[in-house]
Amino acid sequence: MPEMHFYIRWPDGRREACYSPSLVVKDFLAPGESYALDDFVEKTRTALNIASERVREKYGFACSSAMAQLARIEAAAKRQAPGGLVTVETFEP
Repeated sequence: MPEMHFYIRWPDGRREACYSPSLVVKDFLAPGESYALDDFVEKTRTALNIASERVREKYGFACSSAMAQLARIEAAAKRQAPGGLVTVETFEP
């Protein structure tokens, strides 16, 4: 199963490398685009849940790394000022 990393910049300027066990994130986010904070969280929640389910289908168990990444994104989003934008900087295989 192809995994990927996507690099983001939070509204406070902090950069973060994020992990997905599947390329499905490319269906929800685009490099160079900025997303409203709530929209970004919802898109990554959907993508990482799909990615985790793909792991479950292939290996018989959910992807704990995808769920841990989602938890980090949700926690970081709560520390941001409302109304900010999250920028997707790049994707890497």
